[in-house]
Amino acid sequence: MFTLSYPWLLLLVVVPPLLRHLLPAYREPHQALGVPWFQRMADLLGQKPSKGAVVAQVKTLELLFLWLLWAILVVGIARPQYLEPPISRVVPTRDLMLLVDLSGSMETKDFTNTKGETVDRLNAVKEVLDDFLTRREGDRVGLIVFGNAAFTQVPFTQDLEASRILLQETAVRMAGPRTAFGDAIGLGITLFEQSEVEERVMIALTDGNDTGSRVPPAEAAEIARDNGITIHVIGVGDPTAIGEEKLDETALQNVASTTAGRYFHAADRDQLQEIYTELDRIDTRDVETASYRPRIDLFHWPLALFVGLGLLYHIGLLLMRAIKRRRAVHG
Repeated sequence: MFTLSYPWLLLLVVVPPLLRHLLPAYREPHQALGVPWFQRMADLLGQKPSKGAVVAQVKTLELLFLWLLWAILVVGIARPQYLEPPISRVVPTRDLMLLVDLSGSMETKDFTNTKGETVDRLNAVKEVLDDFLTRREGDRVGLIVFGNAAFTQVPFTQDLEASRILLQETAVRMAGPRTAFGDAIGLGITLFEQSEVEERVMIALTDGNDTGSRVPPAEAAEIARDNGITIHVIGVGDPTAIGEEKLDETALQNVASTTAGRYFHAADRDQLQEIYTELDRIDTRDVETASYRPRIDLFHWPLALFVGLGLLYHIGLLLMRAIKRRRAVHG
Protein backbone atom coordinates (compact mmCIF):
# COMPACT_ATOMS: atom_id res chain seq x y z
CA MET A 1 0.00 0.00 0.00
CA PHE A 2 1.31 3.42 -0.99
CA THR A 3 0.74 6.53 1.10
CA LEU A 4 2.01 10.08 1.55
CA SER A 5 3.36 11.50 4.79
CA TYR A 6 2.20 15.02 3.86
CA PRO A 7 -0.72 14.59 1.42
CA TRP A 8 -1.86 18.19 1.91
CA LEU A 9 1.23 19.34 0.00
CA LEU A 10 -0.41 18.03 -3.20
CA LEU A 11 -2.45 21.24 -3.20
CA LEU A 12 0.70 22.98 -4.42
CA VAL A 13 0.32 21.20 -7.78
CA VAL A 14 -2.33 23.73 -8.89
CA VAL A 15 -0.31 26.80 -7.84
CA PRO A 16 1.50 27.40 -11.22
CA PRO A 17 -1.72 27.31 -13.36
CA LEU A 18 -3.48 29.59 -10.86
CA LEU A 19 -0.63 32.10 -10.85
CA ARG A 20 -0.49 32.10 -14.64
CA HIS A 21 -4.22 32.75 -14.79
CA LEU A 22 -4.41 35.40 -12.06
CA LEU A 23 -1.19 37.38 -12.56
CA PRO A 24 -0.54 39.63 -15.58
CA ALA A 25 1.81 38.33 -18.23
CA TYR A 26 5.43 39.23 -17.87
CA ARG A 27 6.46 41.91 -20.33
CA GLU A 28 10.10 42.10 -21.27
CA PRO A 29 11.22 45.61 -22.38
CA HIS A 30 13.54 45.92 -25.40
CA GLN A 31 15.70 48.83 -26.54
CA ALA A 32 14.66 50.40 -29.84
CA LEU A 33 16.52 52.48 -32.40
CA GLY A 34 15.92 56.19 -31.77
CA VAL A 35 15.54 58.57 -34.77
CA PRO A 36 15.25 62.39 -34.58
CA TRP A 37 12.09 62.51 -36.70
CA PHE A 38 10.16 59.83 -34.76
CA GLN A 39 7.91 62.32 -32.95
CA ARG A 40 7.06 64.20 -36.19
CA MET A 41 6.12 60.94 -37.86
CA ALA A 42 3.88 59.99 -34.97
CA ASP A 43 2.15 63.38 -35.14
CA LEU A 44 1.56 62.98 -38.88
CA LEU A 45 0.08 59.53 -38.29
CA GLY A 46 -2.03 60.80 -35.39
CA GLN A 47 -0.66 58.25 -32.93
CA LYS A 48 0.63 58.71 -29.41
CA PRO A 49 3.88 56.84 -28.62
CA SER A 50 3.99 54.70 -25.45
CA LYS A 51 6.48 52.38 -23.78
CA GLY A 52 6.56 49.02 -25.48
CA ALA A 53 7.46 45.48 -24.35
CA VAL A 54 7.49 41.94 -25.66
CA VAL A 55 5.35 39.22 -24.07
CA ALA A 56 7.25 35.97 -24.24
CA GLN A 57 5.29 33.24 -25.98
CA VAL A 58 5.56 29.76 -24.49
CA LYS A 59 4.30 26.72 -26.35
CA THR A 60 1.49 24.71 -24.76
CA LEU A 61 3.52 21.49 -24.75
CA GLU A 62 6.37 23.26 -23.00
CA LEU A 63 3.98 24.61 -20.37
CA LEU A 64 2.56 21.16 -19.78
CA PHE A 65 6.07 19.72 -19.46
CA LEU A 66 7.10 22.37 -16.92
CA TRP A 67 3.90 21.81 -14.96
CA LEU A 68 4.61 18.04 -14.98
CA LEU A 69 8.08 18.72 -13.55
CA TRP A 70 6.52 20.82 -10.81
CA ALA A 71 3.97 18.08 -10.01
CA ILE A 72 6.76 15.47 -9.75
CA LEU A 73 8.70 17.72 -7.36
CA VAL A 74 5.60 18.25 -5.18
CA VAL A 75 4.98 14.49 -4.99
CA GLY A 76 8.59 13.97 -3.84
CA ILE A 77 8.26 16.65 -1.16
CA ALA A 78 5.01 15.02 0.04
CA ARG A 79 7.20 12.01 0.94
CA PRO A 80 5.64 8.94 -0.65
CA GLN A 81 6.01 5.72 1.32
CA TYR A 82 5.21 2.06 0.88
CA LEU A 83 3.45 0.40 3.83
CA GLU A 84 4.40 -3.24 4.24
CA PRO A 85 1.93 -5.80 5.66
CA PRO A 86 1.28 -5.41 9.41
CA ILE A 87 3.63 -7.19 11.80
CA SER A 88 1.99 -8.29 15.05
CA ARG A 89 3.54 -9.41 18.31
CA VAL A 90 2.11 -10.55 21.61
CA VAL A 91 2.46 -8.01 24.40
CA PRO A 92 3.05 -9.68 27.79
CA THR A 93 0.23 -9.03 30.25
CA ARG A 94 1.59 -11.17 33.08
CA ASP A 95 5.00 -11.95 34.52
CA LEU A 96 5.31 -15.47 35.89
CA MET A 97 8.28 -16.58 37.99
CA LEU A 98 8.81 -20.28 38.73
CA LEU A 99 10.70 -21.26 41.90
CA VAL A 100 12.08 -24.81 41.85
CA ASP A 101 13.67 -26.58 44.82
CA LEU A 102 16.93 -28.40 43.94
CA SER A 103 17.77 -29.59 47.46
CA GLY A 104 19.05 -33.11 48.05
CA SER A 105 15.64 -34.53 48.92
CA MET A 106 14.43 -33.82 45.36
CA GLU A 107 16.30 -36.94 44.24
CA THR A 108 13.85 -39.14 46.18
CA LYS A 109 12.27 -41.56 43.71
CA ASP A 110 8.59 -41.58 44.63
CA PHE A 111 7.06 -40.19 41.41
CA THR A 112 6.32 -41.77 38.01
CA ASN A 113 6.70 -40.31 34.53
CA THR A 114 4.29 -40.54 31.57
CA LYS A 115 5.68 -44.01 30.75
CA GLY A 116 4.90 -45.30 34.24
CA GLU A 117 8.59 -45.48 35.20
CA THR A 118 9.67 -44.52 38.72
CA VAL A 119 11.64 -41.28 38.67
CA ASP A 120 12.89 -38.79 41.21
CA ARG A 121 10.84 -35.76 42.20
CA LEU A 122 12.87 -33.29 40.13
CA ASN A 123 12.44 -35.21 36.88
CA ALA A 124 8.71 -35.45 37.47
CA VAL A 125 8.60 -31.71 38.12
CA LYS A 126 10.59 -31.02 34.95
CA GLU A 127 8.19 -33.10 32.88
CA VAL A 128 5.11 -31.31 34.20
CA LEU A 129 6.70 -27.85 34.06
CA ASP A 130 7.81 -28.41 30.47
CA ASP A 131 4.21 -29.01 29.47
CA PHE A 132 3.12 -26.03 31.57
CA LEU A 133 5.58 -23.71 29.78
CA THR A 134 4.29 -24.69 26.34
CA ARG A 135 0.97 -23.04 27.27
CA ARG A 136 2.47 -19.76 28.45
CA GLU A 137 2.11 -17.84 25.18
CA GLY A 138 1.54 -14.19 26.09
CA ASP A 139 3.42 -14.42 29.41
CA ARG A 140 6.93 -13.49 30.35
CA VAL A 141 8.37 -16.34 32.38
CA GLY A 142 11.42 -16.71 34.57
CA LEU A 143 13.00 -19.51 36.58
CA ILE A 144 14.72 -19.39 39.97
CA VAL A 145 16.37 -22.48 41.44
CA PHE A 146 17.31 -22.73 45.10
CA GLY A 147 19.25 -24.93 47.46
CA ASN A 148 21.76 -23.43 49.89
CA ALA A 149 21.07 -20.16 48.07
CA ALA A 150 18.79 -18.91 45.31
CA PHE A 151 19.99 -18.37 41.73
CA THR A 152 18.40 -16.97 38.58
CA GLN A 153 18.33 -19.76 36.02
CA VAL A 154 16.16 -17.83 33.51
CA PRO A 155 15.45 -14.09 33.79
CA PHE A 156 12.08 -12.84 32.56
CA THR A 157 11.69 -13.68 28.89
CA GLN A 158 9.09 -14.49 26.25
CA ASP A 159 11.41 -17.09 24.75
CA LEU A 160 9.57 -20.14 26.05
CA GLU A 161 11.77 -22.57 24.15
CA ALA A 162 14.92 -21.23 25.85
CA SER A 163 13.15 -21.45 29.22
CA ARG A 164 12.28 -25.10 28.63
CA ILE A 165 15.86 -25.93 27.62
CA LEU A 166 17.36 -24.24 30.68
CA LEU A 167 14.82 -25.99 32.91
CA GLN A 168 16.08 -29.35 31.65
CA GLU A 169 19.66 -28.30 32.51
CA THR A 170 18.88 -28.18 36.23
CA ALA A 171 20.03 -30.98 38.51
CA VAL A 172 19.60 -32.00 42.15
CA ARG A 173 22.10 -30.31 44.52
CA MET A 174 23.44 -27.96 41.82
CA ALA A 175 22.47 -25.10 44.16
CA GLY A 176 23.43 -27.01 47.33
CA PRO A 177 21.68 -29.65 49.48
CA ARG A 178 19.67 -27.34 51.74
CA THR A 179 16.44 -25.35 51.17
CA ALA A 180 16.61 -21.55 51.09
CA PHE A 181 12.95 -20.98 50.23
CA GLY A 182 12.73 -17.51 51.77
CA ASP A 183 15.78 -16.31 49.83
CA ALA A 184 14.22 -17.61 46.61
CA ILE A 185 11.12 -15.49 47.24
CA GLY A 186 13.36 -12.50 47.97
CA LEU A 187 15.27 -12.96 44.72
CA GLY A 188 11.98 -13.20 42.84
CA ILE A 189 10.82 -9.91 44.38
CA THR A 190 14.04 -8.26 43.18
CA LEU A 191 13.47 -9.49 39.62
CA PHE A 192 9.89 -8.22 39.68
CA GLU A 193 11.17 -4.69 40.36
CA GLN A 194 11.81 -4.32 36.62
CA SER A 195 8.32 -5.57 35.75
CA GLU A 196 5.87 -3.10 34.22
CA VAL A 197 2.78 -5.34 34.11
CA GLU A 198 0.11 -5.39 36.79
CA GLU A 199 -0.24 -9.16 37.12
CA ARG A 200 2.76 -10.67 38.91
CA VAL A 201 2.70 -14.32 39.92
CA MET A 202 5.16 -16.72 41.51
CA ILE A 203 4.68 -20.48 41.50
CA ALA A 204 6.97 -22.08 44.08
CA LEU A 205 7.65 -25.81 44.30
CA THR A 206 9.47 -27.32 47.27
CA ASP A 207 9.63 -30.63 49.12
CA GLY A 208 10.98 -29.58 52.52
CA ASN A 209 11.02 -26.89 55.16
CA ASP A 210 13.23 -23.80 54.98
CA THR A 211 16.68 -24.65 56.37
CA GLY A 212 19.05 -22.03 54.97
CA SER A 213 17.38 -18.67 54.29
CA ARG A 214 18.60 -15.36 55.64
CA VAL A 215 15.01 -14.07 55.25
CA PRO A 216 12.24 -16.28 56.69
CA PRO A 217 9.59 -17.26 54.13
CA ALA A 218 6.84 -15.54 56.15
CA GLU A 219 8.64 -12.17 56.04
CA ALA A 220 9.49 -12.58 52.35
CA ALA A 221 5.81 -13.31 51.66
CA GLU A 222 4.75 -10.06 53.36
CA ILE A 223 7.19 -8.10 51.21
CA ALA A 224 5.86 -9.86 48.11
CA ARG A 225 2.30 -8.96 49.10
CA ASP A 226 3.28 -5.30 49.49
CA ASN A 227 4.73 -5.41 45.97
CA GLY A 228 1.55 -6.83 44.46
CA ILE A 229 2.95 -10.33 43.91
CA THR A 230 0.80 -13.45 44.27
CA ILE A 231 2.54 -16.66 45.33
CA HIS A 232 1.08 -20.11 44.70
CA VAL A 233 2.94 -22.87 46.56
CA ILE A 234 3.15 -26.55 45.66
CA GLY A 235 4.47 -29.00 48.23
CA VAL A 236 5.78 -32.34 46.94
CA GLY A 237 7.40 -33.69 50.08
CA ASP A 238 6.25 -35.94 52.88
CA PRO A 239 4.44 -34.12 55.74
CA THR A 240 5.06 -37.14 58.03
CA ALA A 241 8.86 -37.16 57.55
CA ILE A 242 11.18 -35.93 60.28
CA GLY A 243 14.08 -33.49 60.27
CA GLU A 244 14.98 -31.26 57.36
CA GLU A 245 13.08 -33.41 54.85
CA LYS A 246 9.73 -32.85 56.58
CA LEU A 247 7.33 -30.78 54.50
CA ASP A 248 6.27 -27.82 56.64
CA GLU A 249 2.79 -27.39 55.17
CA THR A 250 1.78 -24.82 57.79
CA ALA A 251 4.59 -22.46 56.73
CA LEU A 252 3.87 -23.00 53.03
CA GLN A 253 0.14 -22.38 53.50
CA ASN A 254 0.99 -19.18 55.36
CA VAL A 255 3.15 -17.95 52.44
CA ALA A 256 0.34 -18.61 49.96
CA SER A 257 -2.46 -17.08 52.06
CA THR A 258 -0.40 -13.96 52.87
CA THR A 259 -0.13 -13.14 49.15
CA ALA A 260 -3.71 -14.20 48.24
CA GLY A 261 -2.35 -17.32 46.57
CA ARG A 262 -3.19 -20.99 47.04
CA TYR A 263 -1.36 -23.96 48.50
CA PHE A 264 -1.41 -27.41 46.87
CA HIS A 265 0.07 -30.72 47.88
CA ALA A 266 1.13 -33.23 45.23
CA ALA A 267 1.75 -36.79 46.33
CA ASP A 268 2.35 -38.09 42.80
CA ARG A 269 2.79 -36.94 39.23
CA ASP A 270 -0.93 -37.04 38.39
CA GLN A 271 -1.74 -34.72 41.26
CA LEU A 272 1.10 -32.44 40.20
CA GLN A 273 -0.32 -32.30 36.67
CA GLU A 274 -3.79 -31.53 38.03
CA ILE A 275 -2.36 -28.71 40.15
CA TYR A 276 -0.76 -26.96 37.18
CA THR A 277 -3.99 -27.40 35.21
CA GLU A 278 -5.83 -25.78 38.10
CA LEU A 279 -3.33 -22.91 38.13
CA ASP A 280 -4.03 -22.43 34.43
CA ARG A 281 -7.70 -22.08 35.26
CA ILE A 282 -7.18 -19.75 38.22
CA ASP A 283 -4.70 -17.40 36.57
CA THR A 284 -6.46 -16.66 33.32
CA ARG A 285 -4.84 -13.89 31.32
CA ASP A 286 -5.83 -11.34 28.71
CA VAL A 287 -3.66 -11.60 25.62
CA GLU A 288 -2.80 -8.26 24.06
CA THR A 289 -1.22 -7.85 20.66
CA ALA A 290 0.63 -4.88 19.22
CA SER A 291 1.07 -4.39 15.51
CA TYR A 292 2.90 -1.95 13.31
CA ARG A 293 3.51 -1.53 9.59
CA PRO A 294 7.07 -0.96 8.41
CA ARG A 295 7.41 2.06 6.11
CA ILE A 296 9.79 2.30 3.16
CA ASP A 297 10.52 5.84 1.95
CA LEU A 298 10.17 6.36 -1.82
CA PHE A 299 10.67 10.12 -2.07
CA HIS A 300 14.06 9.72 -3.77
CA TRP A 301 12.42 8.23 -6.90
CA PRO A 302 10.27 11.26 -7.85
CA LEU A 303 13.12 13.61 -6.91
CA ALA A 304 15.51 11.66 -9.13
CA LEU A 305 12.94 11.78 -11.95
CA PHE A 306 12.57 15.53 -11.45
CA VAL A 307 16.33 16.08 -11.71
CA GLY A 308 16.64 13.79 -14.75
CA LEU A 309 13.79 15.40 -16.70
CA GLY A 310 15.00 18.86 -15.72
CA LEU A 311 18.45 18.11 -17.13
CA LEU A 312 16.93 16.76 -20.35
CA TYR A 313 14.80 19.90 -20.67
CA HIS A 314 17.79 22.24 -20.36
CA ILE A 315 19.90 20.12 -22.69
CA GLY A 316 17.07 20.32 -25.24
CA LEU A 317 16.92 24.10 -24.93
CA LEU A 318 20.66 24.41 -25.45
CA LEU A 319 20.51 22.19 -28.56
CA MET A 320 17.64 24.21 -30.04
CA ARG A 321 19.51 27.47 -29.49
CA ALA A 322 22.62 26.01 -31.08
CA ILE A 323 20.61 24.89 -34.12
CA LYS A 324 19.01 28.33 -34.50
CA ARG A 325 22.39 30.06 -34.35
CA ARG A 326 23.82 27.72 -36.94
CA ARG A 327 20.91 28.37 -39.28
CA ALA A 328 21.26 32.12 -38.75
CA VAL A 329 24.96 31.97 -39.63
CA HIS A 330 24.43 29.88 -42.75
CA GLY A 331 21.18 31.58 -43.71
